[in-house]
Amino acid sequence: MKIGLLGGTFDPIHIAHLIVAEEVRMKAGLDRVIFIPARHPWLKADREITDPLHRLAMVKLAIASNPHFEASPAEIERPGPTYTVDTVEAMRREFGPRAEIFFIAGSDALADMPRWKDPARLVALCRIIGVSRPGSPVIDVAALGSVIPGVCGCVSMIDVPQMDISSTMIRERLREGRSIRYLVPETVENYIREHRLYSF
Repeated sequence: MKIGLLGGTFDPIHIAHLIVAEEVRMKAGLDRVIFIPARHPWLKADREITDPLHRLAMVKLAIASNPHFEASPAEIERPGPTYTVDTVEAMRREFGPRAEIFFIAGSDALADMPRWKDPARLVALCRIIGVSRPGSPVIDVAALGSVIPGVCGCVSMIDVPQMDISSTMIRERLREGRSIRYLVPETVENYIREHRLYSF
């Protein structure tokens, strides 16, 4: 079984997340993609993040219509800062040695990979699929390989539709009283409205 792991803050999840996940699933031949909302990513420790249970609920609503998508509370239930290598290690234990695990990351995140916790351990546990994002640098995998042993044979890049949509933009639009219709699934917009998130 080929399993993709898509981590993120998802504050909130939006259509670009869903399109990227489906595009990668199809192009990489994944059996399923597991969305894993972070409890409190250590790289975003300086900003306030919406309650993780709200973010997990929105992810579940957003992916409900796709039988190949799942949501995992793994990082939310684990105390302390969120580290990718710990999550992948836990998923490796859960699915066993026969599963092929692919961690999906934006090119902006991959550029920070040398700063991640134990990146060499990570590349021993899974393959990494990089996807480009608007305004993000082109990743030089060879340069990463000079810093992280084994990364050159582990990372592959997949082209996905380029959409200049971000959770930051959606939060700003909500604070300004502007529409987010078609930027998030309708079920997510309704959840945000019902729970008065982001000063809706």
